[in-house]
Amino acid sequence: MTQGVLPFQYEVSAAACGMTALAGLPAYMDLAAVSGLTGAIGRHLKVGAEQQQGWTDEQVVMSLVLLNLAGGECVNDLKVLEGDEGFARVLRRVELHGRPRQERRALERRWRKARRRAVPSPSAVFRYLQAFHDAAEEAKRVQGRAFIPAPTEALKALYRVNQELVAFKQAKTPQQTATLDMDATLIETYKRLALFCYQGYAAYQPLTLYWHEQRVVVHSEFRDGLRAGGL
Repeated sequence: MTQGVLPFQYEVSAAACGMTALAGLPAYMDLAAVSGLTGAIGRHLKVGAEQQQGWTDEQVVMSLVLLNLAGGECVNDLKVLEGDEGFARVLRRVELHGRPRQERRALERRWRKARRRAVPSPSAVFRYLQAFHDAAEEAKRVQGRAFIPAPTEALKALYRVNQELVAFKQAKTPQQTATLDMDATLIETYKRLALFCYQGYAAYQPLTLYWHEQRVVVHSEFRDGLRAGGL
């Protein structure tokens, strides 16, 4: 394949060491770099930056993006990415690509001990995701009714990241028409805290706004499965 902007290449090898079953993911990493997605994460999200240690916002968010692309169904599936030796080596290398020496050293100083993992552990990701949750909003829930909490500052930052990604798509392939399809979709779940939807099973009901001509999601809002007014 033609070399992209990041320092990796695809090649055929008979050796087993360093092989990967996730060879398609680096192409998405290339796209994230070209589209400015990784830079947008660093500019808008400040959850990891405020901690000064451990994983950065870019590392956590991109790990979750790659996990979804790899077919992961839960945070614990990060072990699939970490367990793939070849992919882990690629990820460790490209995350430093193009960074000046000062930034590289700053990343190294975020770890008190030698860093061993290529992606965050599930426990580290769960701690990170707590920044997107507001317990005070949850206290406003009324039993038997759906509730949409006000977005936290971290969630608003994610919205801004997505706005930049959509703007990149429009700049590359301009569309004069924007046909927007807004729909709430039931997603069945087995989470203990999930509410029952109007179809009679536990579910979440995210509201998604889709731009037909660009084939991109413009906005998405997480929602309970239970509709207002009860079962």
